[in-house]
Amino acid sequence: MKTIAVIPARYDSTRFPAKLMQNLGEKTVILTTYLATLATQLFDDVFVVTDSEIIFQEIVSNGGNAVMSKKAHESGSDRIAEAVQDLAVDLIVNVQGDEPFVEKTQLEELIAVFKNDSENKIDLASLMRKMDDEKEIENPNNVKVVVDQNNFALYFSRSVIPHPREKNVGVQYWKHIGVYAFRKQALIDFYHLPMKALEASEKLEQLRYLEFGKRIKMVETAHIGIGIDTIEDLEKARLML
Repeated sequence: MKTIAVIPARYDSTRFPAKLMQNLGEKTVILTTYLATLATQLFDDVFVVTDSEIIFQEIVSNGGNAVMSKKAHESGSDRIAEAVQDLAVDLIVNVQGDEPFVEKTQLEELIAVFKNDSENKIDLASLMRKMDDEKEIENPNNVKVVVDQNNFALYFSRSVIPHPREKNVGVQYWKHIGVYAFRKQALIDFYHLPMKALEASEKLEQLRYLEFGKRIKMVETAHIGIGIDTIEDLEKARLML
């Protein structure tokens, strides 16, 4: 099973413009993410796909692999699909450019989902971790996921889901960690499907997969990384480093 990692990297982030080019120690956020992914040695190839000449040069000038997007895209999945549509690969792992502390164990667990899926019932897989802190649960920057008894995703939202109308009934809240693994066909299907109302409202690309019947297997992780969405997140990442 030929497996590659692709890191979508957009320069003009809505909440924190140019966040991927901010310094994290002696390296930028995007270069740190790229090198951490490469260091896992799990992949046949690793590259960054970007619409930014600045990010492109940051990667290639440091000896890395990067490709330029041919078009503007609404989501990372769209950007990756354009880059891989003509490649002979089986599995694509999407590592978010703003997740510099990605761990090898997490990526191995995602890849294992597909190695164990002999009947090809899983279209993509992603990560989640438990949330117990009320402020963390209520923070709209933390995407929540609700799963069924087999850990297939039912819905993702920036809102608190499920709504706690009744307290103390044993509900577990899950934070979605934005690392994905796709079968190539699921990714290409996504690329050719239109954005529907749920995705447009929440600004969450994974909802397009659910709206069109794709099955997303969620894998629990205990790793507490830092996705850099705000200046405060960047400061936390610097302290963590």
